[in-house]
Amino acid sequence: MTDPTDRNVVYVYAVLRRSAEAAAAVTAVRGVAGDPIHLVAPADPTSRLAFAVGHVPAADYDEAPLKAHLDDLDWMESTVRSHHAVVAALVASGTAVLPLRLATVYPDEDSARQALDTRRAYFLSLLDRLTGHVELGVKIYAAPDITPPEPDSGAAQETPTGLGAGRAYLSIRRRRQRRNEEAWRTVAQAAAHLTRTAGALAVDRVAHTPQRGSLAGPAPGTNVGNDAYLVPADRVAAFRAAIQAAAENIPGLRVEVTGPWAPYSFALQPEPETAA
Repeated sequence: MTDPTDRNVVYVYAVLRRSAEAAAAVTAVRGVAGDPIHLVAPADPTSRLAFAVGHVPAADYDEAPLKAHLDDLDWMESTVRSHHAVVAALVASGTAVLPLRLATVYPDEDSARQALDTRRAYFLSLLDRLTGHVELGVKIYAAPDITPPEPDSGAAQETPTGLGAGRAYLSIRRRRQRRNEEAWRTVAQAAAHLTRTAGALAVDRVAHTPQRGSLAGPAPGTNVGNDAYLVPADRVAAFRAAIQAAAENIPGLRVEVTGPWAPYSFALQPEPETAA
């Protein structure tokens, strides 16, 4: 009798059009469980679609163990890295790819084929839209020149005593507050202009939540924009140059352009079907 803990499920990395280049690309990489990757096509021989899949142990990827793994940062990091490696290999082959969300699994390959048949028109329309395009990330950081509070010891030496000292102190505070508000306003307006510039150069935009804490990185500034843009592959260099030019010579504004990536932010994901 087969031990149920030895059962495998099918892990799907991406949807793509079948081609010799794509089939060759997946043979060069291993999946999240070290299993070889291959293409699964729907039962309909006329369909041009395929899933890039591998086999993974149900003991890790059934619904209950998978939820437990989501709290394991080392496991998640390894899974994300392996998942991305498969998608990146397909993109490098020149294949238009719809990356699927992490840990999209089906009980078996027949279930995966059924999903391809069921959503064929939807997948093909997305692939048509994304062909020839890549994803670029634009992160905007605001670090305006904020006037720090003056030491109390200095205030006593520079202002009169008594009632005049209190009025002078409040006046200094108000002027400082106005300067600080104006500095933030200037940076916010520049960031909005930069976002409009990027949007005009891209086909689509997805606004992600700005990053905070360690996710924002060690550089100074507050992450006020964390967006993904869908850009024609032949306009990547022009997009980068335009964004950097828009941010140039603006005090308190810093921008980072990342990518190109597979269009993760623009591939609407199907609902996963976990093994029974």
